[in-house]
Amino acid sequence: MQVTVEGKSVSLVGNPPEIGTQLPKFKLWDKDDQKVKTANLLGTLTLISVVPDINTSVCTMQTRKFNQQADHFPGAHFITVSTNTIAEQAGWCAAQGVQNLDVLSDADESFGYAMELLIPDTGTLARSVWIVDANGQIVYRQIVPEEVDEPNYLDALNELEKLTSRVDDN
Repeated sequence: MQVTVEGKSVSLVGNPPEIGTQLPKFKLWDKDDQKVKTANLLGTLTLISVVPDINTSVCTMQTRKFNQQADHFPGAHFITVSTNTIAEQAGWCAAQGVQNLDVLSDADESFGYAMELLIPDTGTLARSVWIVDANGQIVYRQIVPEEVDEPNYLDALNELEKLTSRVDDN
């Protein structure tokens, strides 16, 4: 699959998983340098916001937007994933006051390869938004075609709203 970065076409390491498939196995690292595996994300509805570099303006806007929205969805877990180091992410979170979501590091590119979102030329991930149900099935995906563009927040949040209301109805 290809996306563009400032209009220049770049290839991902493969084709990211489709809606209806299981979240692949990967590992990420949290702010305490603890391993977070795919299995740790099961059991609750999860929105995964993927950003290329937490220290850039569009990635900052994306992460702050989802951080602001997390309170409106108490039945969902919000995470942001980037290839930035734990130290870079911790500094960014402290400066931005991000506390409503988990920021996880894919510095070793396990998530990027498993989800086939890694851009090997830059060592970053393709900007995307994923929603995964409690069983680990991908129920929403949005891969942003141009890396410097923001995702369609409203589309992702509307889907999350539908999914959380279904969970609440059960």
